Formats: sequence, structure tokens, C-alpha cells
Amino acid sequence: MANICKNPTRRSFAVAIAASAAALASGTARAASLDGKTYEGVFLARGQTKGDADTLSFRNGRFRSAACDRYGYGDAAYTTTDEGGAVRFDAQTESPRYGSLRWTGYVRGDRLDATAWMLQNGKPPREHWVAAALKP
Repeated sequence: MANICKNPTRRSFAVAIAASAAALASGTARAASLDGKTYEGVFLARGQTKGDADTLSFRNGRFRSAACDRYGYGDAAYTTTDEGGAVRFDAQTESPRYGSLRWTGYVRGDRLDATAWMLQNGKPPREHWVAAALKP
């Protein structure tokens, strides 16, 4: 450690690493925001080759899938984390009739890939996929 302190460049680097570690430990580090972004693509059941057109939007800390509107799913709060060059998001939307959709997705550049697990009481979970691109 003494050698780091004698070299100003190394000392600055060590201070930056320590500050980053402290921010992560205190929970103040934040993932890139998806707020204000909209993605257009397709929502389909696992194993299917055709699905429904979908628009996924992130607004004011809320996530919404337009393809799920007709099934009574509303918007929901979402969280983000940075994961190796991608932004991961998680949300859970609810429908009074169809149960929950538990969303996990990744945004890499202008591309969004997500999995939505349909959770209904007394039924096995059903997997759905979304592939979408950032709306210009």
C-alpha cells in the first residue's frame, strides 16, 4: 500500500476504486436509467414462432407492456441493475383475471430481450419472450 501512496497516479486510481466500492456498498451506485425509453417488438409464448406486436415503455419509474393491456395487466414499478455492459430490468405486472407476469429483461445498446413468466394459482408457470428494438 505504501508504494501506491508515493505515486500520484496510482494514488488517484486507488482513491477512485475505493470511492466506487464505497458507493456500491452503500447502495448509492445506480444502473443506467431506462426512463423515457420505448421499445417495439414481438411478445410470444415459448416455442412459438408468431406472437403479438408489443410496445414496452419505461416512464416515471413504471414499466408497461402494451400487448398485455387487453388481458388487464397494468403498469408496474421496475428496477434496474448494471450487468456487464447490459442493463437488467425487473418488474411484476398484475391482471385480476390472469395473475402475474414476472419480467426480467436485458437492454444492450438499442436491443431489449425479456422473459415474462405467467404465474397463475394452481397452474405451472408459463414462459413468454419479448424481442424488441429502441423506438426512434
